[in-house]
Amino acid sequence: MINSVRSAIAKRARYSRTVREIQALDPQLAIEDLGIVTSDAQVLARQAVYGR
Repeated sequence: MINSVRSAIAKRARYSRTVREIQALDPQLAIEDLGIVTSDAQVLARQAVYGR
């Protein structure tokens, strides 16, 4: 049980960090270079971390 809690905490930290990093990108460069929209940061982070 402790390992699953630690895993959940680590995933949440990765999710939060990923959201912050995507939101920090210049919106125009994100579209041109990565093909993403920074307003989709939460969706993209969820897919990257949780696979959903």
